[in-house]
Amino acid sequence: MTARRDWRLELTERLGALGHRNWILVADSAYPEQTDPGLELLVTGAEQTVVLQEVVDALATASHLQPKVYVDSELAYVRDAAAPGVEAFRIALAKLALAPTAVPHEELIGRVAAAAQGFTVLVLKTTSVLPYTTVFFELDCGYWDAAREEALRADVAQGSPRKP
Repeated sequence: MTARRDWRLELTERLGALGHRNWILVADSAYPEQTDPGLELLVTGAEQTVVLQEVVDALATASHLQPKVYVDSELAYVRDAAAPGVEAFRIALAKLALAPTAVPHEELIGRVAAAAQGFTVLVLKTTSVLPYTTVFFELDCGYWDAAREEALRADVAQGSPRKP
């Protein structure tokens, strides 16, 4: 559903409710409006790098969240001659020090569609007219990591719960 709300306010208000398995996308202007039940689209009317910086700053203050960041693998192959400004975007993205993982576009779209069946996916649509520049933030728990989860699962498998 497309909404015309102040995206900065919406991001700030929603961040406390978002958690593990939610996603935030900072999308280019051609990102489609999808019908998946958990997908919420906000048209920002803002430049993509501005929205990216706001999202990065907001996530840095959310101690309950740790994002996994992805970009379309196709982005590395888009030439500036074909999409003027894409090189400047790649440079700006690198300056954010997100260290995104590159994944094929269709795979990322599939992951988002699957997540939106049961979890909220917040899409912040920007004014960018550069292809393959959507940045995908898959939110994870900020206070529990994979190593701790693995240790917990090993303890559960042993069947010896901790007693108070």
